[in-house]
Amino acid sequence: MSDSILRDKSKEFAKQIVILCRDIKQNSRESVMTNQLLRSGTSIGANIHEAQYAQGSKDFISKFEIALKEVYETEYWLELLFETGYMNEQTYKPIQNDCGAIRRMLISSIKTIKEKSE
Repeated sequence: MSDSILRDKSKEFAKQIVILCRDIKQNSRESVMTNQLLRSGTSIGANIHEAQYAQGSKDFISKFEIALKEVYETEYWLELLFETGYMNEQTYKPIQNDCGAIRRMLISSIKTIKEKSE
């Protein structure tokens, strides 16, 4: 899988997160969970982007693993915001699906990179 596809997808996801958090803050006045979501949801793409400047395969894998941890945290905040009524299902499902797609791509990429570096 091409890193650029993953970088592009994670950047688009980050944009969705920024817009979602802005909307929740404006419409529901919720800021604690949305700030956490904003941080973790935009960190995914930042770590993937940073990986392209890694100092070797171990550093590259480390950046991708950090991005994966941020994906798991983002899934948690999305789920919590949905289950507490700050986000409707029509908003939640597509963004959760995008997050899951990035998670699967990261897992696959990490596995491939580890196999190649052995």
